[in-house]
Amino acid sequence: MQVKLFFVLVVAVSMTAARADDPTTRAAAVASNDATLETAAAERGYRFLTEKVYLTPDFHQSDFDALWEVWPRELRAQAADATVEQRRQMAFERYGLTKRPGDDSGRPLQYVVDDAGNWTMNCFSCHGGTVYGQVVPGAPNNAFGLQTLSEEMRKVKFRRGKRLTRMELGSAVLPLGTTHGTSNAVIFGVALMNYRDKDLNIVMDRQPPPMLHHDLDAPPWWNLHKKEFIYIDGFARLSHRGLMQFMLTRQNGPERFREWESDFKDVLTYVKSLRPPKYQGPIDAALAEQGRVVFNQTCADCHGTYGDGVEYPNRRIALDDIGTDPLRLQALPTIAKEKYVESWFSDYGRDGSYAESNGYVAPPLDGVWASAPYLHNGSVPTLWHLLHPEQRPKIWRRTAMEIDAKRVGLQIEQVDRVPLTQTDWAIRRTYFDTQQSGKSAAGHDYPSELSEPERTAVLEYLKTL
Repeated sequence: MQVKLFFVLVVAVSMTAARADDPTTRAAAVASNDATLETAAAERGYRFLTEKVYLTPDFHQSDFDALWEVWPRELRAQAADATVEQRRQMAFERYGLTKRPGDDSGRPLQYVVDDAGNWTMNCFSCHGGTVYGQVVPGAPNNAFGLQTLSEEMRKVKFRRGKRLTRMELGSAVLPLGTTHGTSNAVIFGVALMNYRDKDLNIVMDRQPPPMLHHDLDAPPWWNLHKKEFIYIDGFARLSHRGLMQFMLTRQNGPERFREWESDFKDVLTYVKSLRPPKYQGPIDAALAEQGRVVFNQTCADCHGTYGDGVEYPNRRIALDDIGTDPLRLQALPTIAKEKYVESWFSDYGRDGSYAESNGYVAPPLDGVWASAPYLHNGSVPTLWHLLHPEQRPKIWRRTAMEIDAKRVGLQIEQVDRVPLTQTDWAIRRTYFDTQQSGKSAAGHDYPSELSEPERTAVLEYLKTL
């Protein structure tokens, strides 16, 4: 019996060894191990973004809980009768903050909150929003009211005799977003880089760089796994170092950037691991297939193909061709971009970044139904309006969290003018005025060449991406 058992064990071990020597088996084992390591790195990246502090705090929990005291009178009266938790929820809604999915702590996704109650903004402030009411890390935060939050926090701190921090001071000089859901993040990175040498040492004996304010719509992170460049003008190569430029505060010198570099390798792994949510409504499969054919004939050269044979060209379209608002391209002077390209952030120019740009990179459209509003400045509220350039609204505001299922995008109302009698800036900044500098909804007129049935079919197809 023992001899027979020994024979069976020998055969089993031999077969296992043979399988291990098989190239297919070895490749599968390596791939499985790589996937496990990548998953672990992505999980660390998420924790770094939500738990680790890389900047000095913006404000304390007690300051946040006092914000209601500077709200407009009617809203302040509602808050006075509410509990602390109800007031916090009112504040979350007012400033476009959300709780973290799968986390019962009540902490915001958009801020790191330490054990002492200090709040520090993280990358999810712009890249952690909701998809028609459902919190999705990596979704553009199209409700973020950073300018309003900074102004009202400034009032709270004045009342309490507290020192102002970078957001309260910066927002008094340059707007952080003239419409909720937009930001001026890139230009601050350029401004701060002006006072660094290529190794990121602080150099103060320089004149302020020429800058133009411009509102941007945050791109979804779930497309970064396809993209070669961070920004719409395609000058900065996507890299873990490129993601770190937003930490250019005076307190962070070159030694800290090098210390944190391994953290941001994991952060980059995390953002590249994200994928878009699937459309939850009904889809007319036959109509979508018609739309796929039209899309591949007219749109794929710039935006790529989807499904079988996926390709994305990372193609930059000249401004004279695309015709969208030019201010983003004009706002960053070549000399400012050259400072970035020559610096540690781009590995001293070795990562493929380059300062010259003549247009905008056509983005991948995975999950495009979930990333309204559209164009790089967020000026177009629905995909229907994107496909109907001649009918895009001049002034509009969002009216509900739910999707406009017919036009696929934000539910909106159109108005003739922003109501000047509205004294609550949190409400005034919900209006998008495409007549203002940098906020034009013009351009990307290519859909005008399609017939109405073709546009309807393409709209249906875009739900499937």
